[in-house]
Amino acid sequence: MSARFQIIDIGHRGYSLDRALSELEAAVSDCVFGGKTRAIKVIHGHGTGALKRGVREWCEDQTGRFQAVIIGENYDLFDPESAGMRADCGSPRDPDLGRRNGAVTYIWLW
Repeated sequence: MSARFQIIDIGHRGYSLDRALSELEAAVSDCVFGGKTRAIKVIHGHGTGALKRGVREWCEDQTGRFQAVIIGENYDLFDPESAGMRADCGSPRDPDLGRRNGAVTYIWLW
């Protein structure tokens, strides 16, 4: 993956919801302040759905902080935000493109 597109996996570490969201916040802050990352793929997994809900609620609570939040179910070439984010990142290879994968959420940074 390019430096402009980062992957953060918080779904396969056995974290509690609070710990996972703390890890997410730290990783997002590092990417924002580093200035090179344009988008983040957050892998939260399927599991019970609690972490996915928690991540997506956290993203909603951050209104205005991100250019867009794209749920994995909408991530494809025909979604305008997905297409814009991918172009901004140099169209990175991503096996989840067009797969309607509910185990991931994308955050497009400003």
